[in-house]
Amino acid sequence: MRLDYDYGDVLTASQRINWRIEDIIGDGKELDFDKPFLPESLAQVGRLPFLDDHEQLALNHIRANGYLYIFGLVEEFIVPFVLDHTRDDLSDDARTRAMLQFASEEAKHIDLFRRFVTEFEAGFGVQCGTIGPPSAIADAVLDHDPLAVALLILQIEWMTQRHYVDSVKDDQELDPQFKSLLRHHWMEEAQHAKLDTLMVQHLASGRSAGELDEAIDGYFALGALVDGGLEEQVEFDLASLEAATNRKFDGTEAEAFLTAQHRAQRWTYIGSGITHPNFLATVGSLTPSGKARLEEAASVFT
Repeated sequence: MRLDYDYGDVLTASQRINWRIEDIIGDGKELDFDKPFLPESLAQVGRLPFLDDHEQLALNHIRANGYLYIFGLVEEFIVPFVLDHTRDDLSDDARTRAMLQFASEEAKHIDLFRRFVTEFEAGFGVQCGTIGPPSAIADAVLDHDPLAVALLILQIEWMTQRHYVDSVKDDQELDPQFKSLLRHHWMEEAQHAKLDTLMVQHLASGRSAGELDEAIDGYFALGALVDGGLEEQVEFDLASLEAATNRKFDGTEAEAFLTAQHRAQRWTYIGSGITHPNFLATVGSLTPSGKARLEEAASVFT
């Protein structure tokens, strides 16, 4: 697969885009809890007719909190993974600097999202449960084949691009402050998607067809790990919504909530990434049979 960029190109773009946390959060930049934070295509709160407008807005905010938390959680295993990969070859200065910039920006995002949680909880008034701890999830992910991990990261990078471009960018109903956080995150992740594509190609180089198939197996195992976490997160979200609205949902409502929101989370974090044309193109360039497996599996998450 021929690419129209290299490490030097990405490094130059990253240095041009680079922003400071202090410029986009804090110092009077407040969240507006009268507006939704996430677009409906991701939150999918309207599919729960037993929730009134106030409850749907509260759930949207809960999902937005979880959205940034999960990105921060993911970036906690991306940072050590990228650093380990960088150590493999320090002979190319542009590559080394680009990968270190990659890791530095992901660390910055972790800091940003932690600051967001503090501001969110102060404004929302309820502490929302989340899966974890991040270190345990990172250990479980990093225990897999590095190529499988790189493919998962690449899926997430392209997923981020799709979310912002397709759903966030032109949605005028969203809170401007939350939208700003997503825009700045998207700007840097656009470069990370390119670097991870280069990393996937490097890790796949010299592998036999059988070894590439094994990496795809590992990617699917990681997908199952992610899906299990999402199912658990939906249960946390239900408890958070009950606490925020002082309402206990009956058995039928709770079951409908868990089913609908698990489906929504699956699309948000798996389906929207696994079906991204650029992700499929990269996998197809390595193993056409692997791409076919992804396309077949995608129907479960869409």
